[in-house]
Amino acid sequence: MTSSASSPSTSDKAVNSQRVQWHATDIGEVRSELSATGPLSAQAVGERLSEFGHNRLPEARRRGPLARLGNQLKNFLIYVLITAAVITAVLGHWVDTTVILAVVVIQTLVGFIQEGKAEQALSAIRHMLAPKAVVVREDGQKKIDAAELVPGDTVILEPGDRVPADLRLERCHNLKIEEAVLTGESEPVDKTTGSQPADAVLGDQLSMAFSGTMVATGTGRGVVVRTGENTEIGRISGLLQDTATLKTPLLEQIDRFARYLSIIIIVVGLAIFGGGLALSGLPVRELFMAVVGLTVAAIPEGLPAILTITLAIGVRRMATRHAVVRRMPVIETLGAVSVICSDKTGTLTRNEMMVTAAVMAGKRLDVEGEGYEPDGEIREGSDVVSESPLLDELARAAALCNDAHLERHEGTIRVAGDPMEGALKVFAQKAGFDAETDGREWPRTDEVPFDADYRFMATLNHDHHRHGVVYVKGAPERILEMCTGMVTDSGDTSSLDREAWTDAISELASEGLRVLALARRPADSSQNTLAVEDVEDGLELLGLVGLLDPPRQEAIQAIQDCHDAGIRVKMITGDHAMTASAIGARLGLKNTTRVMTGRELDQLGEDELRQVAGEVDIFARTSPEHKLRLVEALQALHGVVAMTGDGVNDAPALKRADVGIAMGVKGSEAAREAASMVLLDDNFASIARAVREGRTVYNNLKKAIAFMLPINGGESVSLITALLLGLSLPISALQILWVNLVGSVILAMTLAFEPSEPGVMRRPPRSRDEPLLAGFVVWRVAFVSVLFLIGIFAAWYWAMDQFSDESVARTLAVNTLVAMEVFYLFAVRYLDTASVTLRGVLGTPIVLLAVGAVILLQLLFTYLPFFHQIFGTAPLTLGALVFAGAAGVVVLLVLELETWLRKRLKPGLSSGSG
Repeated sequence: MTSSASSPSTSDKAVNSQRVQWHATDIGEVRSELSATGPLSAQAVGERLSEFGHNRLPEARRRGPLARLGNQLKNFLIYVLITAAVITAVLGHWVDTTVILAVVVIQTLVGFIQEGKAEQALSAIRHMLAPKAVVVREDGQKKIDAAELVPGDTVILEPGDRVPADLRLERCHNLKIEEAVLTGESEPVDKTTGSQPADAVLGDQLSMAFSGTMVATGTGRGVVVRTGENTEIGRISGLLQDTATLKTPLLEQIDRFARYLSIIIIVVGLAIFGGGLALSGLPVRELFMAVVGLTVAAIPEGLPAILTITLAIGVRRMATRHAVVRRMPVIETLGAVSVICSDKTGTLTRNEMMVTAAVMAGKRLDVEGEGYEPDGEIREGSDVVSESPLLDELARAAALCNDAHLERHEGTIRVAGDPMEGALKVFAQKAGFDAETDGREWPRTDEVPFDADYRFMATLNHDHHRHGVVYVKGAPERILEMCTGMVTDSGDTSSLDREAWTDAISELASEGLRVLALARRPADSSQNTLAVEDVEDGLELLGLVGLLDPPRQEAIQAIQDCHDAGIRVKMITGDHAMTASAIGARLGLKNTTRVMTGRELDQLGEDELRQVAGEVDIFARTSPEHKLRLVEALQALHGVVAMTGDGVNDAPALKRADVGIAMGVKGSEAAREAASMVLLDDNFASIARAVREGRTVYNNLKKAIAFMLPINGGESVSLITALLLGLSLPISALQILWVNLVGSVILAMTLAFEPSEPGVMRRPPRSRDEPLLAGFVVWRVAFVSVLFLIGIFAAWYWAMDQFSDESVARTLAVNTLVAMEVFYLFAVRYLDTASVTLRGVLGTPIVLLAVGAVILLQLLFTYLPFFHQIFGTAPLTLGALVFAGAAGVVVLLVLELETWLRKRLKPGLSSGSG
């Protein structure tokens, strides 16, 4: 501390506004700066409350319902549709107007409802603050609302308490605090009152207790140094408020597509009007109305409905797979994901400590199993260890020198107490010692609780025959200092090879394991008390155990699936670099030899950070700012980034990412509200399935566009041709509306239900900038539009030649167009493969139902007098119906030939979907 405060208010300003690093400051200096007179008086509290405000986070500014509704209308295609509705109303096409406006209303309302809770992350974080706090003030110790805390207050911490503000600790007794919500570390952190370096990262600030974290064990006392928005949680709140949510690739593409399509339609309409004046001989007013009707007919008004329904079906499918999508367009964005940045604890790992290795008498044992379940073998190499007096003794020490309890709740085992001690009890069970039953034979007589100063715990136990033993567990280097011998396989004692045991400790630590040592010392039957001095020398070393928060098995397979799909998986964690590297290797990450820490990231400029972000797959000891910077750097490399996480510290990055994925079971409410998708089962494997679903949604949307545009194109080109050549219109404007309703609303909707194509997860991610209309799709739209044009005029001229009746000819032209649409539907379902297969002909049930419905509607359209009056249609002969069906078959066969030739001439060419 370098500044000298002249008054309490000045020093408090330094604390909060300048964010002084109190973790590096002596507690006496904190006392002298914050409160020279000890516990605060009521007057001092009042002054500081008025100066700094209450210990709560500021309310987020919310958008009102009207603002959110208006935001839904900020879409170029919506503008075009509204304009089209106005034009059709002027033309008197009220049915068309009603349909278009209904599409606009449905699209707007669905988006409004889906995104109504998108900005609740700050509210969720406010609930992380403790509601009550035990404080020592001038009038004594009392419990108050945490909102009333001010800098300089003295706070008492007990097990189970949520830390109410950022505290500089002045007393600790076996104090361990769970900081996973801020740092991502799975283990509770041992706290101390000593000073740390001024540049210590958050996870290494051992003399600080941070607001929103939980006291796991022990007690403590600390001075409030930061409150409200100045706390670590408050800083994350500020990051959230300043973080923008990106527009999804799909919405960007739809917006570009709508702009270009609308411009093309308007330009073509003007050109047709000019050409019609020169060539058609029609009156100007009649020609103008015909061109306006033509441009309206060319707009795919069903596209927003197709988009909404396709996304909604994807959302529903994901819900059946335990994933809740909070913003519909995100389901499609998953299909474009090229990088997944994942938190480690609870996402890639189980967030459950487990003993995975043990060393005793120079032998390495590997422990199998999952989490806290007691099932699993203990092996030496490939052999199962069945009988070992030393292993029995090691297990007894692990179970008895232990304060945790295992509880089964709804089929799941939970630990009451320290997770590491819970893991030791599970290890003892695997070795054959049940603490609940066998432990009763060795009741505890006395104990020395764990303390960070001497780094061990010891218990004195006697059996019912008064045979006594002292068991000790703690930091391995400390236990080695206290041992004079070691226990052998036979149970005897031999000399201690300190160098060999030091090497064993280093080997376990290099694997990212948290290492503990266990030792014993015989005790007299008359000994009833235990002190630190009793165990500081003369112990017999039993062995070492290595603990790890193990990777999820399903996450390992999911990462491999992501790699097969061309997706890079990166782990960003607050844990230590060595632990992160070991977990990364077990998970199968690509680059595990290089680990970047948060401190190293701080030294990098933006260009260097982008290079590192692209090359490195493991980042350790990171803060919320680091995660946010990494996501932004990857996005700057043109990546579509998904970020998974469960802690408050993940919330800003979750909000910034293209797809924020929160854990629903162990995740914080803040993370869930900041994310766009929540995994209800906390299963990383669900992400790979979500990517598959996202790619399927995009493929289906692309198929729908490739299906709809030729319908509009064929109709438009046929009308243009007729206008420019001065011919009778082969299909009337009202009949075009009918075809659009049948084609868009019934047939095109079936494409939203298409299942995933084979190999969809063996393609590289598509580019964020890939347009919906490009390459093959443009060719297919143009080619099919020409086929439809030929079919329409062929039907018109054949009918006029056979029946000399324009009503009959137009009716046949409409039926021919619809028949071509039906057969084209089977072709468009498989853009890259043959359609004339049993799978292609049978289709999915929804396709067959839609085809049946269209056939029924066309029969009504053709033969019901009511439709004759509205649409100007006439009955057709059986031969005419056969003509229409034959035209559809010809279209399908031509497209099959086109697919075969395309594959033959360019084997690598595909639609590029996926």
